[in-house]
Amino acid sequence: MANGSADPTFSLWYSHNPSFSNPFANETMGGSVNIPLRIFDRNQGEKARTQLDIGRNEKLRDASQAQVFSDVDSAYVALTGALSLLRPYKTNYLPQAESVRDTVAFSFQNGAASLLDFLDAQKAFRDIRLSYLNLIGSYLTAASQLNLAAGREVIP
Repeated sequence: MANGSADPTFSLWYSHNPSFSNPFANETMGGSVNIPLRIFDRNQGEKARTQLDIGRNEKLRDASQAQVFSDVDSAYVALTGALSLLRPYKTNYLPQAESVRDTVAFSFQNGAASLLDFLDAQKAFRDIRLSYLNLIGSYLTAASQLNLAAGREVIP
């Protein structure tokens, strides 16, 4: 923009020699002001291209910001979803499955339950425990994704 501006030029002059238009004027002084008219400005295309590049880069910056916010939001939703699934397993399902397994094991040891019932209770407990461990893994994955999206350690 600075190179494209038209600056007026001021000049003053003094002459001791006579001019041809007036041979008796030995001492002459004059001044002029030059203001260029930018009719055919070759710099206008560069100005327009620069403005387009500035607008494009601003839109790319805005898109990058929106992508970062979207990544953080989706990672946070994944983290809260994993937590909401993990809590009932820790408070209800795992203790219930352990209680059922212990009850069936006691019944099996005293002859009141069959081996098939004991093995079925043991399998159900292990399935619940495996689901719980998988949910812990998905929680840790979601926490690391949130840390990555935020660019710092949000969830230690």
